[in-house]
Parts: sequence; structure tokens; C-alpha cells
Amino acid sequence: MIGQIIGLIVVGLIIGALARLITPGKQHMSILATLALGVVGAFIGGFLGGLLNDSTSPFELNVLGFIFAVIAAVLLVGIAERLSSGSRNRAVR
Repeated sequence: MIGQIIGLIVVGLIIGALARLITPGKQHMSILATLALGVVGAFIGGFLGGLLNDSTSPFELNVLGFIFAVIAAVLLVGIAERLSSGSRNRAVR
């Protein structure tokens, strides 16, 4: 179980970098924030993939979980970017 969680964190860092590359436009968030969102996306993807594959552990990342993790990370990066740009626009006014 601990090994799977550490694996998800490592894969999440890669997924975060991949999500930053996939997300269109320039991101104004730090690379650390992007990597953290990638880790969150990996946990979401691992959980969803585990549920759909009837896995023994919801944190076991498989192909389906990896795909869900990338999608979740891209969505999280996009949402975080919109939220941060919205607060910057309010501060300028």
C-alpha cells in the first residue's frame, strides 16, 4: 500500500509536467503548483481506474487510471489557472 502511494506520487509528478505541456496557453502558476496538481490528478485517476477495473487497491495505477490521471490533472491545471487569472484581473482593476 505504501509503495503504491509512493508510486502514485512519482507518477503524479510526471503527470503534472505532462498536464502543463498539454494545457493550451501560457500558465502563470509555479511548476511546484503544477506538479502538486499532477499528484492530485494521479490519486484521482488511480482511484477511478481502480474502481472501474475492480482492482484490489483503489490506489493501483494502471493504464485506465493513468489516462484518468492525465485528464484530471489537465482539468485541475486549467481550473487553477482560470481561478488565479480571475484573481489577478480583479487585483488590477
